[in-house]
Amino acid sequence: MPRSDPGSDAAMTKADGAAPEGSAVTFRVRRMSLVHKRSPGRQNGFTLIELMIVVVLIAVASTVASLALRDPASTMLEREGARLAALLEGARGEARASGLAAYWEPKTASPEVPGFRFVGLPPSDDLPSNWLETGVTAEVVGARAVVLGPEPLIGPQRIVLRLREQRLTLATDGLGPFAVAPEADATPP
Repeated sequence: MPRSDPGSDAAMTKADGAAPEGSAVTFRVRRMSLVHKRSPGRQNGFTLIELMIVVVLIAVASTVASLALRDPASTMLEREGARLAALLEGARGEARASGLAAYWEPKTASPEVPGFRFVGLPPSDDLPSNWLETGVTAEVVGARAVVLGPEPLIGPQRIVLRLREQRLTLATDGLGPFAVAPEADATPP
């Protein structure tokens, strides 16, 4: 049997190799055996709830990422459409109030200076004549210009705005305001 210092773990072992009760070796052996014991009904792995939570978190993260990656041309065109609809309604109200025949027409004669103009209204600095974004073009469907007044009923009209490959249609039924038309209604009459 190997010799060891008195008080060491090896010196405290009995002749048959077992450590005396209460020694540090016995404590270590018992602790190791407790760590490795498993209850008979418990299995390792993930529960169904844990897996479902992970799937939901991945779905939420992918939704947020897809919304954050919108096409900037589409956003710019929506902004131009909302602005133009507001301008048309303002000019329509002014034409009715003043009793003037008013029109809106896009500038198509010079492609290097895109924009639009209001015809028949008194000159004002309040009405712009240029798009906010470069590259926006407009086309009045079935006419050269959009009639804005003086009559309260102006007839159905459509304007198609384009920016790169994006397209947006503003329409009115003649009684209601100009608004973005759904894609199913965006085809020319």
